[in-house]
Amino acid sequence: MIYDLPERLTVGETVYEIRSDFRDVLDILEICNDTEINEQERYYLTLLFFYIDFQNMPERDYREALEKCFWFINGGENERKDAKKAPQLMDWEQDYPYIIAPINRVVGHEIRALPHLHWWTFLSAYMEIGECTFAQIVHIRDMKRQGKKLSSFDQEWYRKNRDLVDLGTRYSAKDDELFQKLVGGV
Repeated sequence: MIYDLPERLTVGETVYEIRSDFRDVLDILEICNDTEINEQERYYLTLLFFYIDFQNMPERDYREALEKCFWFINGGENERKDAKKAPQLMDWEQDYPYIIAPINRVVGHEIRALPHLHWWTFLSAYMEIGECTFAQIVHIRDMKRQGKKLSSFDQEWYRKNRDLVDLGTRYSAKDDELFQKLVGGV
């Protein structure tokens, strides 16, 4: 068991300070989902942003550094190799406005006003948010993903809040350009 909230990680034989605030990790997740850059660039930018002294890290340690970064983002859990990729039911960037209020309720404080809130504390609060608008959004997404019939209440709520429920598709500039060519816009 890990009892403390890590502020540094050992990579190779060197201890590196990390950016552990929830806002920093949400920014990293945004980098990881950026369709404008390739996978190698995303990994490099993730490391550059996460490790405060990344410029001093030898390249041979990048793989371990990335694994430890994702371990941290996963709340101290390693990703299981045999785990199936779960369908996406939430998007940190799109759902952020609907996640903050219930986390504030769990924490008992406006978290955006705090100078620092450790990612693991944020993640723990996220796991306990309970009934709220965000929970309703995820519930309807899950019902639709499974092809289950929505109750009349859920159907009405979805009709009125479709823009909250439907996950946006991220397209790169190249994808947008191709689409415009296909529909005759360029």
